[in-house]
Amino acid sequence: MNIKNINQGLEPEIVISVQNLTKKFGNFTAVDSISFEVKQGEIFGFLGANGAGKTTAMRMLIGLSRPTSGKGTVAGFDISTQTEQIKRTIGYMSQKFALYDDLKVWENIRLYAGIYGVPDSLIAPRTDMLLKQLGFEKERDTLVKSLPLGWKQKLAFSVAIFHEPKIVFLDEPTGGVDPAVRRNFWEMIYQAADKGITVFVTTHYMDEAEYCDRVSIMVDGRIEALDSPKALKNQFNARNMDEVFHQLARKSTRNSD
Repeated sequence: MNIKNINQGLEPEIVISVQNLTKKFGNFTAVDSISFEVKQGEIFGFLGANGAGKTTAMRMLIGLSRPTSGKGTVAGFDISTQTEQIKRTIGYMSQKFALYDDLKVWENIRLYAGIYGVPDSLIAPRTDMLLKQLGFEKERDTLVKSLPLGWKQKLAFSVAIFHEPKIVFLDEPTGGVDPAVRRNFWEMIYQAADKGITVFVTTHYMDEAEYCDRVSIMVDGRIEALDSPKALKNQFNARNMDEVFHQLARKSTRNSD
């Protein structure tokens, strides 16, 4: 587990803490009193079928939706009263990658560096370093729309952690890419976690759940299971996480998030 490398064996700090978090839309309870904690450097998988409530829960954590009740903190900031501080502290990568197709590679990096508050004096040297790490030196002036999908994905993730956040939220980050590209992307996730960045990731690929330190599975707004993949497979007498997920997802009565 990646968190063992943090603080030379000391117990990692809690960077996400949620108690009885609830979100209602009229009479509909999208998220129903969920509670959990995530530690620094952990890769935390947040799973659920369509309608489970995971998207709504993530939106509350990143400051885009206010809870109906319950409480929580992200990077030490209150999710109800300090949403702007949360947005400046975390990284976020949406399923659509959120890159600007009509900007060049270096222009996208600079744009998001500015949004995340990276000092001007650091943007250029960090950009050069990032392009070298990605093997993108020759693509510096390439329009993002001309990049292969897998390259866009790598760039989007790198941009999301360019400001060295404590936590990065990844919303279905590998949707639509082939298995080889997905494996390469997960190598980048491991590298980020090894640096102490906490990774909070939603995915519908159950093989990716196996890569997480711990996994939460939501059903109809509630967390029905939360543990390491190995422990969950033992608990449900399952050969893989796909079997665990389907045992729990059968209980679902919702059709959309």
